[in-house]
Amino acid sequence: MSTTGDAERKTAGDPVTPATVPDPPPGVFAPAYRLISVAVIAMVTIVAFEFMAIATAMPTAAEELGAVRSYGLAFSVMLTGQLLGIVLAGVWSDRSGPMPGLVAGQLLFAGGAAICGLAGSFPVLLVGRSVTGLGAGLVVVVLYVVIGRVYPAGLRPTVFAWVSAAWVLPALIGAPLSGWLTTAFTWRLVFWVVVPPALMTLAMIVSQRRAISRTGDTESDPSERASHRRTAGAGVLVALSAGLLQLGTYDQVRVFSWETGAAVLGVVGLLVVTPRLLPPGTLRMAAGLPSVILSRFFLNAAFNGTITYVPLMLTQERGASVSLAGILLAVGSLGWSTGSWIQGRPRFTGRRWVLVSAGGALVATGAMVMVLLTAFGLSVWFFAPAMVFAGLGMGLGSTSLSVILLDLAPVSEHSSASASLQLSDVLGSVIGIAVASALFATLHTAGGDRHTYIAIWSVLAGVAALVVVSGRRCRAPSADQDVAAR
Repeated sequence: MSTTGDAERKTAGDPVTPATVPDPPPGVFAPAYRLISVAVIAMVTIVAFEFMAIATAMPTAAEELGAVRSYGLAFSVMLTGQLLGIVLAGVWSDRSGPMPGLVAGQLLFAGGAAICGLAGSFPVLLVGRSVTGLGAGLVVVVLYVVIGRVYPAGLRPTVFAWVSAAWVLPALIGAPLSGWLTTAFTWRLVFWVVVPPALMTLAMIVSQRRAISRTGDTESDPSERASHRRTAGAGVLVALSAGLLQLGTYDQVRVFSWETGAAVLGVVGLLVVTPRLLPPGTLRMAAGLPSVILSRFFLNAAFNGTITYVPLMLTQERGASVSLAGILLAVGSLGWSTGSWIQGRPRFTGRRWVLVSAGGALVATGAMVMVLLTAFGLSVWFFAPAMVFAGLGMGLGSTSLSVILLDLAPVSEHSSASASLQLSDVLGSVIGIAVASALFATLHTAGGDRHTYIAIWSVLAGVAALVVVSGRRCRAPSADQDVAAR
């Protein structure tokens, strides 16, 4: 009788019966996933460190290589390489799986960093930066494919949380550590230091190739492959156009020259091809998703164009150490983290467009504070609040736009909408730095560049101010959807 009762309770799913209690799901660092998880997090950390640390070391590198006038090109050329890697990664993964692109991307990233460290001239440094960017673009995109293949749906949010966290530590210590390495040893060490861990993480991921390759091996639809190829072709044209724009602006003069012609051709190429990769109406700031994409473009253009020239100004114009410049960049990262935390509060549900506009206003405020500090020659320590303003604006605006994007786009279009947002991120950074580089190259003088930095940050403050307008056109349709998107 008792046995029958026990059997009935088990059949009915009696929660008291131990046999009916489901096993807890495996964690991200369970034995089956441990090496892959460590490798994924390490790869993201290394890429993040390279992005954060190089900005601090670059003024010293540019001065030693006699290329202060072309300083901005060292940043924008990497972004162009990254843009090319992003658009190629999807097609490559679709055709051959994630492993070839991941291996190639990590080798290119490590090889590019090694080339930069060995560079005896600025053109060689640019080659290394291009190769590094191409590798980073491949790695970042293919890692998402790996996560989708290896981890069950229930574990993916945790994996992405670790991926996001992998950017925090490099943001906080990357720039100060880079300043110390540059001052105590050499700027070349900032590039070389990422090579050994990059190769080690590559070995770890290759050791798990069977686990990665045996999942998700389904044939994609031929029409989908054709669409990917068309997208990749358009992306290549965008990357080439961005390259022409950079080539034409890095050494600009006040008279028409072949550089001017290259810049004009690059702009025309971007205007013709880029709309094919973005939602219709983006260029005219149409309400909804197009304004989300455009707001992200303006934010990245203003922020990255602004902070790129902060270390150069502090070290070349004000005589600050590279370590101090690194500390100030880290302060900006703290502002970004704070803004990201604030935007997640429930009180902003259904009203995130307000945070987008506020983010644009804060980035513009940060740039204008830099203008005033430069014009009146105030202490370099006052750049700390300016960096906080700019970082806080990016944390509020950029993160809110990611949430609004998923709110506005149908589930079936999340992939294409996210790709458009990623394109606007990189392209905005390229254009912002190109504009700053053109102004610097045109106005740069040997006697001092105070007026040059004032012009750069004034223009970029105007770009950030556009987000105040475009943000108002990014309204989410309902609070319920906003909660679901988060």
